[in-house]
Amino acid sequence: MSYSEIVSKVPVDALLEITRRASPESVKAVLSRGKASGLEDFARLISPAADSSLEWQASLAQGLTTKHFGKVIRLFAPLYLSNECINTCKYCGFSMRNRIPRVTIPVTQVVEETRKLARQGFRSLLLVAGEHPRHVSNGYVEECIRACLDLMPSIALEVGPMETEGYVPLVQAGCEGLIVYQETYNRECYRTLHTAGPKKNYDWRLDTPERAYDAGFRRIGIGALMGLHDWRYEALMLAAHAQYLTRHCWKAQLSVSFPRMRPASGGYEVNSSHVIRDREMVRLVTALRLLLPHASFVLSTRESPDFRDGMMRLGITQMSAGSSTEPGGYSSFDETAWKASESAGGEQFVIADDRSPAEVASMIRESGYDPVWKDFDQSLVA
Repeated sequence: MSYSEIVSKVPVDALLEITRRASPESVKAVLSRGKASGLEDFARLISPAADSSLEWQASLAQGLTTKHFGKVIRLFAPLYLSNECINTCKYCGFSMRNRIPRVTIPVTQVVEETRKLARQGFRSLLLVAGEHPRHVSNGYVEECIRACLDLMPSIALEVGPMETEGYVPLVQAGCEGLIVYQETYNRECYRTLHTAGPKKNYDWRLDTPERAYDAGFRRIGIGALMGLHDWRYEALMLAAHAQYLTRHCWKAQLSVSFPRMRPASGGYEVNSSHVIRDREMVRLVTALRLLLPHASFVLSTRESPDFRDGMMRLGITQMSAGSSTEPGGYSSFDETAWKASESAGGEQFVIADDRSPAEVASMIRESGYDPVWKDFDQSLVA
């Protein structure tokens, strides 16, 4: 039985009621146990009542993260292969309706950009593409993986969902991870935002991590795009999904992301009632850590430098750095030219942290942590 067949059983309305009615005393009772035993505890930890105990909650989250991951931050770089897409998603810069320059970069350029990222220190790469069948039907993604593997021993994908059989060749080519965001877990909101293309199918997307796991990926990543719907609703559903995958896909490392909406082509306007503010984001991340002590948490360059620096100590285990969100974005990659460059208008979203990889690594060291550029090699599983 897949998750889409049981997701309707998540008692999200009852859990939301707990967030509304939780008292500071009920929050402290959870914190006194040092962990969240289930979704009801988690609901209390993201409630307004938890605000007065946030420092305690953050301290517990920090301790759990150090216990299970040590004082290290895994660094990775996203490399955008294509911004061509057949979906119409109201919030996305790659949406088919947006009039932006469309390009799929050739494999030779993918290798060149990967080589430049490797010179920056990266050994972990996330290949990203808009959802278009030509990316996978002709073996293009598989070829990119094989071509980059000598430079990047850890490669993950964020591409359009496939059947399990479609993922198998990518795993065999050397790819170890797959990332897929549900975007919003609210079914009606999902229907409203995704108006055309295969992404309209909520259940198909929801079951993607399980198909990826069956294909043999050793890392599975999920997330919700904060700002599309009520953040507490998304947090509860994301937590429920993560719990399910932890039980049913236990051989894979689970990562969880909570990206916030950023400006993008199309001019989507976020409903002010859906905005998650910095202090609420701290509450969410630390509550998730108390619920999911073994999951990896990812924070991208969507967030500001100051916020990323602070969150690094409170549960985050992976960070991107020096990111470009448009195809070919590293073609002129050096620290001076990269910082001075202007977007060609084909990016997925506008980044907030524009520090170079070296600057981010330096910040990590100055904070008493170690930047990890490489934590996996194909020889480990060969």
